[in-house]
Amino acid sequence: MEWYDNVGRTSEQIAAARFGIATRDDLLRWAARDAEGFLAEHPLPDAPLPVPDTAPYLAALAAAETPAEVSAITQHLLDCAEPALNAVSELLAAIARWGDRHRQAEMGDPPKMLMEAASRSLSVLALAHQADLAVLRAEYDPTPTPAPHTPAAGSAPGPIRVSGGLPPAPPSTPPAGPATGR
Repeated sequence: MEWYDNVGRTSEQIAAARFGIATRDDLLRWAARDAEGFLAEHPLPDAPLPVPDTAPYLAALAAAETPAEVSAITQHLLDCAEPALNAVSELLAAIARWGDRHRQAEMGDPPKMLMEAASRSLSVLALAHQADLAVLRAEYDPTPTPAPHTPAAGSAPGPIRVSGGLPPAPPSTPPAGPATGR
């Protein structure tokens, strides 16, 4: 039995050595080596995309006192972030479509994963917008809560009426006959 020194190795490196597969770092290092000539002809920016200054948003949030004020901050942030997220989404979709690999790809294949990432990058905006609208609906258009009805002792049960609110909705009946088309 030959001893193998794992001191200083990550669990990924140990597993990769055991199964004879490349680590994440190996794959990225090999790809960077093989793309050197290409990148010399097509230089890409080395700097990360500019990070927005969040200080004004955080300062405004600290001063906000109403849901309307928080919504104004949220909507402004979403409006400012949308162009960058759209650009990232479009680029990811273009990468997924490279070489028409996406056409024969199945779920879980890299092109489909990239298309899903492109879609999810925009889902961030939609989810944040839905959350903001839910807060505003709770503030400005809350669902009416019916007052509980407790019958008096000895009284016969009768129709339940909600004082000051709407009567209960009638039970829905399934439509009879064929549905109308559009």
